[in-house]
Amino acid sequence: MSHHTKPHTDHPQTGDQEPSRGVLARLAPLPTGGRMRWVVLAFWIAVVALTAPLAARIGEVEDNGSRAFLPGSSDSLRVIELQDQFETGDSIPAVIVYQRDGGLAAEDLAKIESDGAAITAANPAFQATPLTPSEDGQAALLTVIVPDVDDDQLASDVATLRELVSSDLPAGLEAKVTGPAGIGVDLGEVFEGINGRLLGAAAIVVAVLLLITYRSPFLWIIPLLAVALADRLANGVLFGLGKAFDIAISGQSVGIMAILVFGAGTDYALLLIARYREELRVHERPDQAMTVALRQAAPAILASGGTVILGLACLLVADLNSNRSLGPAGIAGILCALVLTLTLLPALLVIATRRVFWPFVPKLGSEGSDAAGFWARVGAWVSRRPRPVWIGATLLLLALSVGVFNYSVSFSQDDQFTNEPEAIQGAQLIAESFPAGAGSPTTVIADLAAADAVLPVIGGVEGVADVQPTGETDDLVSFSVTLTSEPGTDEAFDTIQALRDALATDAPGANALVGGSDAEGYDTGRASERDQNLIIPLVLLVVFLVLAWLLRSLLAPLLLLATNVLSTVAALGVTVFIFQNVLGYEGFQAGVLLIGFVFLIALGVDYNIFLMSRVHEESPIIGTPAGMLKGLAVTGGVITSAGIVLAATFAVLGILPLVALAQVGFLVSFGVLLDALLVRSILVPAITFDLGRRLWWPSGLSRNDGAPDGD
Repeated sequence: MSHHTKPHTDHPQTGDQEPSRGVLARLAPLPTGGRMRWVVLAFWIAVVALTAPLAARIGEVEDNGSRAFLPGSSDSLRVIELQDQFETGDSIPAVIVYQRDGGLAAEDLAKIESDGAAITAANPAFQATPLTPSEDGQAALLTVIVPDVDDDQLASDVATLRELVSSDLPAGLEAKVTGPAGIGVDLGEVFEGINGRLLGAAAIVVAVLLLITYRSPFLWIIPLLAVALADRLANGVLFGLGKAFDIAISGQSVGIMAILVFGAGTDYALLLIARYREELRVHERPDQAMTVALRQAAPAILASGGTVILGLACLLVADLNSNRSLGPAGIAGILCALVLTLTLLPALLVIATRRVFWPFVPKLGSEGSDAAGFWARVGAWVSRRPRPVWIGATLLLLALSVGVFNYSVSFSQDDQFTNEPEAIQGAQLIAESFPAGAGSPTTVIADLAAADAVLPVIGGVEGVADVQPTGETDDLVSFSVTLTSEPGTDEAFDTIQALRDALATDAPGANALVGGSDAEGYDTGRASERDQNLIIPLVLLVVFLVLAWLLRSLLAPLLLLATNVLSTVAALGVTVFIFQNVLGYEGFQAGVLLIGFVFLIALGVDYNIFLMSRVHEESPIIGTPAGMLKGLAVTGGVITSAGIVLAATFAVLGILPLVALAQVGFLVSFGVLLDALLVRSILVPAITFDLGRRLWWPSGLSRNDGAPDGD
């Protein structure tokens, strides 16, 4: 990328810019001055070294269990808490399904009987229940109650069961370990090492893209080093937050934080380096060039990072803990990326001198090619007929949005994984011969005194296949309820609600609570809807206020926000089409829409901030239309590179076999590319050319923007 020959680095600023510019003018030289650059480098090396042991302990504050992430007031969470009072409260069922097409043979039954004996012999803590044959004779279920006090031990116990039942299988007989224990272990394996895998993949993607962007064998190392250190620092900070405030952090949140640091941090680095290279053509000394680059680029970088931080802060009011925990993780990541981009990165670049750009070293007095470059030509083309261009771009985005009308939410177990782990295969076998909910029973806990009244009420609810008492305490009774519907489906959720309604109406004094995996999914879905209805408008308000402050306008923020919302809806429409119509998933996991929306609005508006802050800087000097031409020419290359980097890093989420993360990754990646390549490069410039200085209403620029003809 290259830049305009004589950038306006010494413009007189408008009155509404002076306070922030004045502060930045005083702070800009600090990271790069004489000895200070070495002080900054030594300081960050020391800080990262001190926090590295904390970062390595991030797993100590991770919690991927249901208890940590269900809504605090939900019935399903209260059931989990009450189960601790029962003898089996610290245990979990593993369901072994045996199946043969055409019916179980005598040798199959002998194998099952042998497995039962081997299981109890393998671990005295294992409690095998009586065998349950299917009516069609093709399958049988053996439920084993295993301890659930430690995730590692549970994984080991399930592995033991799987090894036992898979050995010496008669030809044609299938045996799978599923149920809550099997599904929990398979899900846990996905999160095992998630941070390392995502970190490695993101680092490789960023390194390759930086090499392509800069075409330099050295320059790419500096921003990659800065964001890598920011990631380590963010992990240390997040560990400290988790320990100090007892915050439950999911492995998913830690993984997304790594993606945010590498994606957003590299974006900020690209913007600063582009402005630094521009200033190296004007200033002989690298520290002088960096001082001016910081003063000019820092407001946009800070506004961009601030927007993301404030958007993520909105998640702190979420009812669903899985949404709420992403707030502190994301905030820690963006803050660390911002701080190191504006301190360590400038120091490293100045220490490396301009030779780090070799073989394309920006020479003093040399001319850039932006004015005659690709994005300058795009701007000139858009400026000739802006109204038809923005109408056409809007119609295209509306067409891409059509898919949102098919959007649906799915909690089906089959839709959790992009592959089919053993637990899912087992659940499918169960559904062929038993009531679909046999492998994932619902739990009802009520007052012991009302047991006789509760039992017939449960059995009388439509959608209930079977109900059995499973335990008592001094004052409570527990029932295991088998549903006829496949776990995680709308039909199962309807049965959960029907159970709760019937128990409240027909056994009002029983204090009955309905829990289990389907109840957890149902409660999660309702909480997710409440979070969406609260947080989405809150994020839009926050972003509008940031844009209004940055651009000193009301009309420009409204239009920019409208374009981002439209591109977000378009990205969702395409994502719905890909996942539901092409790949065949029933719907989206809870939380995907909210997380995707927050990221796309907060991160997507970054590119408008990068562009429009430059246009706002140029407009008082050369007018709004000319300012847009200059801004698009100068920032076009770096914003395109930033969009590709951010999209590629979020696409890394697809390497994990979790549908929810794949959906988030695709949604954000496609949406970021739409923002960077269509909204920022075509739609926003066209609207700006059409409105001219009126875009800045009601600020003084809307009346006189410095254009020679007063336009």
